[in-house]
Amino acid sequence: MSAPTTPHPRVGVAAIVKNRAGQFVVGRRKGAHGAGKWQFPGGHLEFGETPQECAARETLEETGLKVTPLGILSVTNDVFTADNKHYITFCVLCLRDDDAQEPENLEPTKCEGWYWKDWSFVTETASKGPDAEDGFFLPIVNMTKQLGNPPWVALDAGESK
Repeated sequence: MSAPTTPHPRVGVAAIVKNRAGQFVVGRRKGAHGAGKWQFPGGHLEFGETPQECAARETLEETGLKVTPLGILSVTNDVFTADNKHYITFCVLCLRDDDAQEPENLEPTKCEGWYWKDWSFVTETASKGPDAEDGFFLPIVNMTKQLGNPPWVALDAGESK
C-alpha cells in the first residue's frame, strides 16, 4: 500500500486586462473550483512559458482579445483549503491591443460572460472576501490586499478612444 501523496502547489496566471477608459475585463467562473466567483482571464502556466506569455495566451483563448502584457503586478500565495489546492498566482497587467475590440465568451462552460468594470468594483467586491457568494476568486482577493488602489488604474482614463 502506498502512502497518500500531498498535493503540490501549481502556478496560475491572472491577466489584468485594462482598457483606456480605466476599466478591466472580469467574468464569473463556472465549474466546481470557484464557481460563481468573479475572475480575470487566466489559467495554468504551461511548461517553458513566461507568466506574460501565459496571460496573453489565456486572454486570447478565453475572450478573443489580443493583449500586450506590461508586467507582473503581484504574486499571490493562494491556499484553497476546502478544495485541497494550493496555487502561486502571477497577476499580469495587460493592455488591449485594439481599443475597439470587445471580449467574447469563448469558453462558455468555464465562464458566464466577460464585462468591463471599474477598479472600484474589483476592490469593493474583493473586500467581501473569498467566501462571499458574489465575491472574487481567492487570488484576486489576495492581489487587491497587496495593491490597494494603485495609481496606474486611472492612467489613460477619460481619453477618447
